[in-house]
Amino acid sequence: MRLTAELIEQSAQYTNPATNDREINFRDYKINEVENLGATLDQFDCIDFTDNDLRKLDNFPLLLRLKKLLVSNNRIQKIADNLGEQLPNLEWLILTGNMIEELGDIDALASVSNLECLCLLNNPITTKQHYRLYVIHKLPKLRLLDFRKVKLRERQEAHELFKGKKGKQLEKEIGIKSTFTSTKEQTKPSNKQLTAQEIQAIQSAISNAKTIEEIERLNQILKSGQIPNTFNLDLNNENEFVMNQ
Repeated sequence: MRLTAELIEQSAQYTNPATNDREINFRDYKINEVENLGATLDQFDCIDFTDNDLRKLDNFPLLLRLKKLLVSNNRIQKIADNLGEQLPNLEWLILTGNMIEELGDIDALASVSNLECLCLLNNPITTKQHYRLYVIHKLPKLRLLDFRKVKLRERQEAHELFKGKKGKQLEKEIGIKSTFTSTKEQTKPSNKQLTAQEIQAIQSAISNAKTIEEIERLNQILKSGQIPNTFNLDLNNENEFVMNQ
């Protein structure tokens, strides 16, 4: 469905009693493209695009009032490099359940200078090695990542990991970007569904994991029910797994 001026006018508009934010609700319209938002006349603090078919987070007009953008359960793979110019006062971005795959795909959010809360749960990116530290490094003003407070210890770890020549090289190696596809190829994630054998192997690997990071990555894979392209599991040895960079 297209996001027309008529649909914008007909959509639910209300003041959230908990936050006092003025919100507009576009949930579950199967919208596949951001367009015509100039018709909102920049009257909203929060726009809710949950449960639609958006593939790119782009094409916003200048919305000075917008503070919160909810886009869970879409098909978003690409974020516009100039999103910060379009939404300069954005503070919350909820991207749960999308298709953000590579660490470099979030680099565009560095332009969103006021971003304090970002959620990427149930995106393939969360299974990447150094995921959390990379995001904290790229977005130093974040206070909440995946609804967990960013701690001072994590900021220090991110600084140590990416400082100096070795850190810059690591950042370059892991900060690759996805190739965006806007055709039928994107209607389904490229990740393959877990088989019963793979589920059992991952559960075994969790029980034998040596670090919290390994456990978190494996748990994310189990929750999503899919194996990311960057994940290889040795089924001949259930305790071995590899995250390709």
